[in-house]
Amino acid sequence: MSAEDAERVARVVRSGRLAQGAEVEAFERELATRLGAAAVAAVSSGSAALELALRALDVGPGDEVVVPTYACDALHHAVTRCGAAPVLADADPETFGPSAKDVAHRLTRRARAVVVVHPFGLALDLDAFLALGVPVVEDCAQAIGARDRGSPVGSRGDAAVFSFAPTKVLTCGGPGGRAVGSRGALAIGSFYATKLITSGEGGAVAGPAERVARVRDARDYDEREELIPRFNFKLTDIQAALGRSQLGRLDTFVARRRAIATRYRARLGSVAGCHPPRDRGERHVFHRFVVTIERPLGPLIDDLRERGVMARRPVFRPIHRALGLAGYPEADRLWTQCLSLPCYPSLADAEVDAVGAALAEALQA
Repeated sequence: MSAEDAERVARVVRSGRLAQGAEVEAFERELATRLGAAAVAAVSSGSAALELALRALDVGPGDEVVVPTYACDALHHAVTRCGAAPVLADADPETFGPSAKDVAHRLTRRARAVVVVHPFGLALDLDAFLALGVPVVEDCAQAIGARDRGSPVGSRGDAAVFSFAPTKVLTCGGPGGRAVGSRGALAIGSFYATKLITSGEGGAVAGPAERVARVRDARDYDEREELIPRFNFKLTDIQAALGRSQLGRLDTFVARRRAIATRYRARLGSVAGCHPPRDRGERHVFHRFVVTIERPLGPLIDDLRERGVMARRPVFRPIHRALGLAGYPEADRLWTQCLSLPCYPSLADAEVDAVGAALAEALQA
């Protein structure tokens, strides 16, 4: 946490108002301006944001929601908590996000929404998804700050959700720093501070004012006349204060991540068996720097750990594998080939070079 972050949080503590209040309202206004959204509702987490966005679209029992299988489990959980059925879609081999063609094949009459994840910091082209005629929820948890054809990510769908957890691009708190490698060396690549900005925990829903109003209504159950499902999904003023501080530095964070990505590409472009992502300009903020590898990942990850580098698969495990399902060949391939390298604003150039050298050496071993 920077001195600026600490002072902003300290002012909130001194005020005596720690729960949802003026700081949350200010954070929502500033986010709406940054995102080009009519309105924003801040909530307790990205998972809560997704669930509330789906509920605001009237997703419920008997409905289906198409979600990518090559993504975190939170998507599946949010759909099932609404009483709906998740329908899994395969990955696009070029973007690593959901395949619009496969999504189209999975749609039925029961489809109420499609969740489009902007993967690892890349803003996807939404045209093919919007053309499906089903409400689109943009999952921007990893991509705040990215732009597609001049428009901020999250500004084109029926709703957009964001996460400010410690591993996101914008985060409302959380630890950073390093981890100790297995040989006692200083390891590069703690994954606890990889979100673009953070508030410790937190999330947001952006979209049309009337839809966001429904999210605000549902995030707090207290002192309501109607006994309908509502939740305790509020963000605190402490978290919002930290989020506001970090939002003001988002461009700096993104610029550093892009510089790291450029340096990685220069170091890894000629390494046999390693394929770094290409430069996509303003569309990519590099929440993760993901390379594809032409050898088994398990032994390679172990080798890198021995060399003091903490690398991992960018998706723990495709959702369909947890459900014992088959028929998702691209997601299976990405899971066996994709490796996420350390990428966060405090990573020094020398550390980027050390990661690149360690990966090159491990691939030659």
